[in-house]
Amino acid sequence: MEASSKRQTAHIISHTHWDREWYLPYEKHHVRLVQLVDALLDKLDSGTEFKSFFLDGQTIILEDYLQVRPENLERLQKYITEGRLLIGPWYILQDAFLTSGEANVRNMQIGHQDSKRYGEPAKIGYFPDTFGLVGQTPQLMQQSGITNAFFGRGVKPTGFNNTVSDGGYESSFSELVWEGPDGSKVLGILFANWYSNGNEVPVDEAEAKLFWERKLSDVEKFASTSELLFMNGCDHQPVQLDLPEAIETAKKLYPDIDFVHSNFPDYLKAVEGSMDRSNLSSVKGELRSQRTDGWGTLVNTASARVYLKQMNQEGQVMLEKLAEPLASFAQVLGKEYPHHLFTYAWKTLMQNHPHDSICGCSVDEVHREMVTRFDKSRHVTETIVDDSKLAIASAVNTSGFAKYGEDVLPFVVMNMTGWSRTGTVSIVLDAARLYLRDGYSLEETSRRMKELDLSGRVLVDEQGNVLACTMEDLGLQFGYDLPDDMFRQPYMCRRVKLTFQSAEVPALGLRSYAWIRRTDALPLAVDSLLQGDRVMENESLKIEIEDDGSFTLIDKNNGKTYRDLGVYENTGDIGNEYMYMQPVNEQALTTKGLKANISILEDTSYRASVEMKHDWEIPASADELLDEEQRALVYYPERKAQRSSRTVILKLRTVISLERGGKGVHIETTIDNPAKDHRVRALFPTDINNTVHHVDSMFEIPERDIEPAAEWSNPSNTQHQQAFVDMSDDNAGLTVANFGLNEYEVLRDGRNTIAITVLRSVGELGDWGLFPTPEAQCLGEHIVRMELIPHNGNGMTSGAYAEAYQFQIPWTVCQTDVHDGVISPVYTPFEWENKELAFSSLKMNQETGDILLRWYNMSQQKTDLSFNSSIPQQHFYKTTILEEESQPISSKEVGALSLEIGPCEIVTVGIRR
Repeated sequence: MEASSKRQTAHIISHTHWDREWYLPYEKHHVRLVQLVDALLDKLDSGTEFKSFFLDGQTIILEDYLQVRPENLERLQKYITEGRLLIGPWYILQDAFLTSGEANVRNMQIGHQDSKRYGEPAKIGYFPDTFGLVGQTPQLMQQSGITNAFFGRGVKPTGFNNTVSDGGYESSFSELVWEGPDGSKVLGILFANWYSNGNEVPVDEAEAKLFWERKLSDVEKFASTSELLFMNGCDHQPVQLDLPEAIETAKKLYPDIDFVHSNFPDYLKAVEGSMDRSNLSSVKGELRSQRTDGWGTLVNTASARVYLKQMNQEGQVMLEKLAEPLASFAQVLGKEYPHHLFTYAWKTLMQNHPHDSICGCSVDEVHREMVTRFDKSRHVTETIVDDSKLAIASAVNTSGFAKYGEDVLPFVVMNMTGWSRTGTVSIVLDAARLYLRDGYSLEETSRRMKELDLSGRVLVDEQGNVLACTMEDLGLQFGYDLPDDMFRQPYMCRRVKLTFQSAEVPALGLRSYAWIRRTDALPLAVDSLLQGDRVMENESLKIEIEDDGSFTLIDKNNGKTYRDLGVYENTGDIGNEYMYMQPVNEQALTTKGLKANISILEDTSYRASVEMKHDWEIPASADELLDEEQRALVYYPERKAQRSSRTVILKLRTVISLERGGKGVHIETTIDNPAKDHRVRALFPTDINNTVHHVDSMFEIPERDIEPAAEWSNPSNTQHQQAFVDMSDDNAGLTVANFGLNEYEVLRDGRNTIAITVLRSVGELGDWGLFPTPEAQCLGEHIVRMELIPHNGNGMTSGAYAEAYQFQIPWTVCQTDVHDGVISPVYTPFEWENKELAFSSLKMNQETGDILLRWYNMSQQKTDLSFNSSIPQQHFYKTTILEEESQPISSKEVGALSLEIGPCEIVTVGIRR
């Protein structure tokens, strides 16, 4: 398919694709990495015939190597400076669909920061083995100063052991124009013959002749120019040290072709200088291999080891939605912003973001270490959150509560979402403390705390309004302070837990409350949300629970009724960590008609909760044939195994809750799983007639078809999500929000049922060999959370999407005392109003100290951002995800800006102070 008669150039690029952990645990791969880089440095030391090497686009390779070989820092520095070692632009090569937008931005930022310690990052959008790519990638590349994207998956079939098909795909050539939803375009380079198509080039002339005849023909099928790309490397591939000699052999065999030891910048320059872009195909939006047979998309990594996805979501949310905005808020009040701790916490979290890690498709040792990394990152983040919220609460003026007496217990509720928020909040308060330094014996200290009188107390807001509140006495507790200027200070306390509805807490703001002693307050009437033990109702929603634990949801705003919600489905799974495979002709089991044990769990004026329990008999595992097929490396779509005749009891505990001002129904499911080789899904029939649906992805809410492409032969059409999936028509819609449940399917069952995968159990890694993974069976207890949010048909303008985003983010609460302060009891430093914009990030720039806020336009139309800040500033400016300062935004008044936002645009505003 060569489009030019020009003399051909064979660009041979040396590289290795370095999965830090996969079919071997991290440290075993680590040892091999050290050996590889040692050999590479020795080869570079030997002369200039071996021109250059690409370090897989991720700077963590340098960290991993120098951890063991710190004495080689200067050697690395030398070759990076000379341009013979190309590094960056990423910190790690992350999975696209299972990591958040902000995590991807931090990945690019940290990759650039680390690269600049040595030289400059390679401006290469490198995604060699990423399991599909999100639609906003072109915009993210352009905002990073990168005009290209090199990738191996998303538009062409990829099968067993990364074999690729020559069948049709979405582009006529390996070169294409990739356009994002905002209109950003990059030059896409598809590794049409994989990123190993120039691997292990022979030096021997006879072998080289056979090699190059095949390889040249393969590349010429797809190349649009005479510039031919050959990737000299593969997964964990050692450096081909005799490549210069192999290139000399090729030159002798093919004198009409220029064989060069090339690099990505030189290759790009040559391609861009010789191509005719008008001949290239244009591919728009997500690259998810939808024009393939559907068996090699690796999409079911979204449900492999669900516990990892939940831990990752918790880590991302705590960093980007809690710690960063709270620390920014605290810095404005005078507290130092801990850039160094953020970098460490983000790096530790992102070490779990490579595709073979976060996708849950490695050996068990890998994922055990991931749990430790998640914990380590979270512990740092929790410390930042605790320090920041204490600094903020200490600056709030709570002196108005002094009138209620000396034993007032004030506290502050903080809303770090981008929308005003009302909801049920819980806080644990120390009602009283006695420090061990006070001189009482332990017996006396304990006695005094146990005898503390907790009666006669009520909860009030900053206006003195008494609020309905539930108090749980947690009894005698031990605690300690860690002061900055003295030894640890242990104490005994009497601790209580208060639960109540916090109303209209401003976006990125706070509201103050106090638990006071007030004997004159009349008891509040309990206005229940329950009607008997099967019906819950608030102003907008009504829920009717059936005997089998399924329920009907009525949207009172438009009359739409959703039936048979909350049924669970169970099927066998004879696939692997990469892909789901249901046994042939197996009939799914469901809880429809299976009687549940139903009881009221909570009945207050602000929230009602009902518990349903199932004892569900399901097959214990696959039958013995599965083990035989796995050992024989039978390709999973061709397996004949069925489910075992032996059964076990899977226990389900479902709690559905409705809040007084709630826009949705909260669902928490506890699964006690004793079975292997199966999948559990929660089913939510919508009965909405449409051929498309919408789903939350990275900085985007793309529209996806329900019916797959004609090429699709896989019976399953599961797909990725982040915060939610939405099924709507012009009159009604149902948004299903989740926390760390990244796999869904809109079933082609005549009801457009939204199926959310809550558990998947498999016993092998899959791919190119047999790697047993017994821990991927996920035996034991798992807890998952979802929210069903009905709306008027427009999830964006109705606020359903905002509710789904808020579902991800916990409230922040902090006990304080009575004091003066510079912040009013109800406060936010920022104000804006726009239903099309989703707020994404508030953080500080490490070099300038500027405040950075980021939104993205959820809509396909232009919109306007009107923004006000009470923080003193010199000016506002619009910047990129790399946070480089640009020209100030003109403003008609101090602290205010108005900015036009393009369709699907990711916009970052800097505040220079």
